[in-house]
Amino acid sequence: MLRTHTCGELKDADVGKKVSLCGWVHSRRDHGKLIFIDLRDRDGLTQIVFIPKVNAELHKVASELRAEYVILVKGTVGNRPQGTVNNKIPTGAVEVAAEELTILNPANTPPFEITDEIKTQEELRLKYRYLDLRRPSLQKNFKIKHKVYTAIRNHLNAQNFIECETPILTKSTPEGARDYLVPSRLSPGKFFALPQSPQLFKQLLMVAGFERYYQIARCFRDEDLRADRQPEFTQLDIEMSFIDAEDIFSLIENLMKVVVKDVLNIDLEIPFKRISHDEAIKKYGSDKPDTRQDKDKELLNFLWVIDFPLFKYDEEEKRWDMEHHPFTSPKPNDIKELDKSLGDIKANSYDLVLNGSEIASGSIRIHTKEMQEKIFKAIGMDKAETKKRFGFLLDAFDYGAPPHGGIAFGLDRLTAIFIKSETIRDVIAFPKTQKASCPMTDAPSNATEKQLKELHIKIR
Repeated sequence: MLRTHTCGELKDADVGKKVSLCGWVHSRRDHGKLIFIDLRDRDGLTQIVFIPKVNAELHKVASELRAEYVILVKGTVGNRPQGTVNNKIPTGAVEVAAEELTILNPANTPPFEITDEIKTQEELRLKYRYLDLRRPSLQKNFKIKHKVYTAIRNHLNAQNFIECETPILTKSTPEGARDYLVPSRLSPGKFFALPQSPQLFKQLLMVAGFERYYQIARCFRDEDLRADRQPEFTQLDIEMSFIDAEDIFSLIENLMKVVVKDVLNIDLEIPFKRISHDEAIKKYGSDKPDTRQDKDKELLNFLWVIDFPLFKYDEEEKRWDMEHHPFTSPKPNDIKELDKSLGDIKANSYDLVLNGSEIASGSIRIHTKEMQEKIFKAIGMDKAETKKRFGFLLDAFDYGAPPHGGIAFGLDRLTAIFIKSETIRDVIAFPKTQKASCPMTDAPSNATEKQLKELHIKIR
């Protein structure tokens, strides 16, 4: 290792030690005889002092350092002089008297200052996202997101779940938004779709006998963007066999209790309150109501919204469609209404709302071929279309599918709420703009004629 310590590690107990530190020059202050460098890495800042009477040549090299130079410094840890202690940072009581300096990489002047008090427009920050991500506040966001992932994995692993990946290149299926399509070179004129969620694959894993599955999955939706939407995002995907909705509620409430304690050190009260969809609309005018009596005293207000309608009527298309997706089962007592009044049928589904944002949605799934075909028929899909689009799922149901259900969390939304951010772009390393473009890589970009020819595509 090039370094013995990080820049956020040294304390009073390290005084007198010979150390090696690596990082970026955060700032340089020239006090004439003394030059001070704040050296930064992801763990924090350490003050480095260059003293000309100790090493005049080293002092001269230090005077040439500029912001964001990458350097290696070796020296001895000492106490800061009386009156210069910085109590705002963990290393503020000590400094390192430099004895050796190696410039590992010089740097151009950044287009904006690497500081949390930044006023630069987002478009420019996204163009130089690798510089924007050096800011301590953003790096803190991703440490929190990592803690969320770790807490989730630890808890679900202890509950006997299996983490399993599902395909990224898959078949286009309706999930509520437009698919991103990928042309197939080996099958001219045909397309893969990027998954809006692993919905069908996780159901197939239940047919396969996995019983308890989870995945921290990448999902893709071609939809208009806003603060809590991105074309690609991350969700926690969970599916379980031989369960009912109460099992999901219990699992998720205990999971959230663990995550909130591990990440925010807050003791969450469970069980969460529940409200019907009808009551939410009537009382709050929203299916994701913020029911806090005193808002950030009630920092986290989790709420289950249940008893959604199974169908909704599309006035433009003049037909019935699904409120969620077509694999959601009706409430057992409402099954008889499938041949009568679709508007009166309730779904065996549930949303988890946090502070007025939907952070998770799930349902008990359909697990019989007969019921699934009835739902497809109710939304206007004939047998030919059903077989073409979902024949593989219906075939699987012929081989003994267990009752099953699950839920999916928007982990970007959840983390954004934890850090009190208004946008999920603050917890996505390389997000897109509201026009679904990347200023840094200039994506999406044009394809070459050769590429288009190989894919049998012509641009009109």
